[in-house]
Amino acid sequence: MAAAAPGEPDGTTPRDGLVPQLHGLGAVVFDTDGVVTDSARVHAAAWQLAFDAALRAHPPADPALREPFDPVEDYRRYVDGKSRIDGATAFLAARRMALPPGGPGDPPGTGSVRAVAAAKDAAFTAHLAEHGAAAYPGTVRLLDRLRRAGVPCAAVSASRHARDVLLAAGVRDCFACLLDGADIARLGLKGKPAPDLFLEAARRLRTAPDETAVVEDSLAGVEAARDGGFALVVGVDRTGTGASAADLRRSGAQLVVRDPAELLRP
Repeated sequence: MAAAAPGEPDGTTPRDGLVPQLHGLGAVVFDTDGVVTDSARVHAAAWQLAFDAALRAHPPADPALREPFDPVEDYRRYVDGKSRIDGATAFLAARRMALPPGGPGDPPGTGSVRAVAAAKDAAFTAHLAEHGAAAYPGTVRLLDRLRRAGVPCAAVSASRHARDVLLAAGVRDCFACLLDGADIARLGLKGKPAPDLFLEAARRLRTAPDETAVVEDSLAGVEAARDGGFALVVGVDRTGTGASAADLRRSGAQLVVRDPAELLRP
């Protein structure tokens, strides 16, 4: 458990600026894309390019399944929070597109699941190199308050680009540790919705899951935090739609917020 932080000049403590649900917790684990940085929309746009090309090259037999990839709903339901291969597999299966799995060396294209995933990765890295990434101001304010309260934070992501994204957004130093897709592969962790990534983050922060909060925007990630036995699971719904918030709650979110800044008290 984190030690109590010194009081403010007015006699309050840094934790007085946090919602009561965060009082007494020892650490907070943040998902990266869509929670800390605005890169979720870039991931969604990159998937849209890759999947729409695949749909044109291999149109499903059922005309109803030929609709273009929806960067909001399809992204949320099939790929958000998952590894590239798992996300590509899930969406292509939902559209009944029986592409071969392919191999790790497949170039970007539409001939295999790995080729589609590689096309997405190429589109994402090109955008990141040209435009960079930005951190959400509300999340930065929350991270600053947690730092002042002495609460260590971790960033996690299924993406292998999380380190570059956080560095581009100027917030890498806000986190005591970072776990990304490269760590998942190196450590042999299961991807979301398995809780492995969050459990490893808590271990590195030296806190137990039952004294750690998770802030996550994907359904797979919320489910992972729930199944990992974390003390508080916060779902972030930046769409503001009732359906999205309801899905997050059904997946295990105890709180649903539009922005992590809602975890700050006035």
